[in-house]
Amino acid sequence: MSERSPEGGRYEDEAAEALPAYAERVLDVAELIPPGRVMTYGDVAEWLEEGGPRQVGRVMALYGGAVPWWRVVRADGVLLPGHEQRALGHYREEGTPLKQASRAAEGHLPRLDMRRARWDGGERAEGHT
Repeated sequence: MSERSPEGGRYEDEAAEALPAYAERVLDVAELIPPGRVMTYGDVAEWLEEGGPRQVGRVMALYGGAVPWWRVVRADGVLLPGHEQRALGHYREEGTPLKQASRAAEGHLPRLDMRRARWDGGERAEGHT
């Protein structure tokens, strides 16, 4: 897999060639998630049958900018701290189901509606690597 340029296209470079195999597999799963749907860090690890939520989170923190990072999320539906507004823009553009925040919620930011937004990999899960 090659890294994405800031414009969204792919380009090859030494950093992409040095990408650890597990990280590449995590990023491949992130790219499979359809627009408007999400998987949790734990879902990705379970789908890969390797690692756990923390390992997936670490991969996304280090390399996730090359894929639709906003589709790999926390299980509680809280938007990624420090990236809330960017993620919210993507969710609204893609029609990802959201729950409106209560007036008491800090910053009044919505959460993901995990019941409706969560993707299980569908039929593609049967042939995963």
